[in-house]
Amino acid sequence: MNTHIPAAALAHEGAWFKSSYSDGTGNNCVEVANLATQVGVRDSKVKDGPALRVRPAAWSAFVEFITS
Repeated sequence: MNTHIPAAALAHEGAWFKSSYSDGTGNNCVEVANLATQVGVRDSKVKDGPALRVRPAAWSAFVEFITS
């Protein structure tokens, strides 16, 4: 189930890490958090904004699609 919830409710600040595909200038940045049974995804420019919570298989399929 995909749901949007506040990023702070998903994981503490240190749990989020920036994508290696981010451009380093603060633009186009996605951060992910490896949760117990899900993956959190948020916009690094809006750290206190909403986050997307997805199943690991869905995240893996998405990453495979965009990197192939």
